[in-house]
Amino acid sequence: MKGSLSRWLGCLLVITVYLPLNASAESHQEFILGVVPQFEASRTIDIWQPIIDQVNQRAHVKLVIKLSPSIPEFERQFSEGLFYFAYMNPYHMIIANEKQGYKPILRDVARKLYGIIVVKKDSPFKSPKDLDGKKVAFPAPNALGASLIPRAEFRKKYHINIIESYVKSHSSVYLNVVLGLTDAGGGIEKTLSQQPEAIKDQLRVLYKTQGVSPHPIVVHPRVSLGVQGRVIDALLDLGANVLGQIQLSKVPIKKIGKASLKDYEDIRRLGIEEFYVE
Repeated sequence: MKGSLSRWLGCLLVITVYLPLNASAESHQEFILGVVPQFEASRTIDIWQPIIDQVNQRAHVKLVIKLSPSIPEFERQFSEGLFYFAYMNPYHMIIANEKQGYKPILRDVARKLYGIIVVKKDSPFKSPKDLDGKKVAFPAPNALGASLIPRAEFRKKYHINIIESYVKSHSSVYLNVVLGLTDAGGGIEKTLSQQPEAIKDQLRVLYKTQGVSPHPIVVHPRVSLGVQGRVIDALLDLGANVLGQIQLSKVPIKKIGKASLKDYEDIRRLGIEEFYVE
């Protein structure tokens, strides 16, 4: 009896000592945040660093942003589980969930994501069918709104074939169209709205794709539930005040709310697997 009591007290001591040490370790640990590269690096930092600073202060964690030079590199990084948290397009989330167990925790609950196809303002094109056989710029093969959905709809809905040109960023897409290097280009309204007036004034939107649930913030399963909860609460608190809403709107997130895998069943129904490039 005495031996059993000693072993029980020993286990209790281990538990009592371990928990504070683990919490202390988490408070000093860096949690890498990945962001899908929709913009140039400096703009991404300008958008996300104020948000990260607020979350770190409120949640008592240390999020550190990790920039990816391209969407393919971003895909490699999340496929290897580099990120603890990440902001990614919905189809990336499906892939990341399958490969690493990432799950969505937050998203914009006030809008849908859809792609746009732009052409020069004075171009003769009136509908997607006019682009049959034409050269179309995209930021990368797996950019959901700007590339995957438009390419799928071109083939399945409009039965046209295009010449694809991948130019690495949304800004490069719009510039290629303006310079006449391609006949059209894929993007999203937010990135188009953030282009210089000299670029925007020379473009018009030819087509909008169907809408789907927008980019989620996801978390890797190795992040403890305690840290996940503090980060979620910090971002929700941020979205509840005016300054935070302004900061999140630049992501863009109009109204932040909780997310789950069920929110992205519409992505699975699109049938875009054949257009995803490994």
